[in-house]
Amino acid sequence: MKFTIREAEINDCERMMELIKELAIFEKEPDAVTVPFNHFVKCGFGPSPIWKAIVAEIEEPDGNRWIPGFAIYYSRYSTWKGKRLYLEDLIVTEEMRGKGLGKLLFEWLIDKAKQLGYTGMTWQVLDWNQPAIDFYKKYNANLEPGWLNGNIQF
Repeated sequence: MKFTIREAEINDCERMMELIKELAIFEKEPDAVTVPFNHFVKCGFGPSPIWKAIVAEIEEPDGNRWIPGFAIYYSRYSTWKGKRLYLEDLIVTEEMRGKGLGKLLFEWLIDKAKQLGYTGMTWQVLDWNQPAIDFYKKYNANLEPGWLNGNIQF
């Protein structure tokens, strides 16, 4: 199979939402995805985009193309560390895990962050997601204990 990593396009949003819902099921939160599709699209491709994404695309021998994974990210600022790339989600569909797609997506983001002068990359991982933890440890990632996530729903 031939994998291509490319920047997401507006017509990828439907597939990206499918993968987001698959991730929610994997994370034992099947009803947690409440963002309206139009809001998702507008926030990535509207007049003032908030997020960017890259997709892993596979071209099959018959010419059919499909997206088994993507990463969504944006800029954030840390008063301690400076400008950081924040990785919101890195998703590879279950049947394609272990084939190197996550590595390609993650390394693309590392390269992009370096090109843009970021001081590093930040993300979250669930403490029970051992395969993801093991993946990040291959990059000598610092997984910080002791932080609780806070949020307010409007």
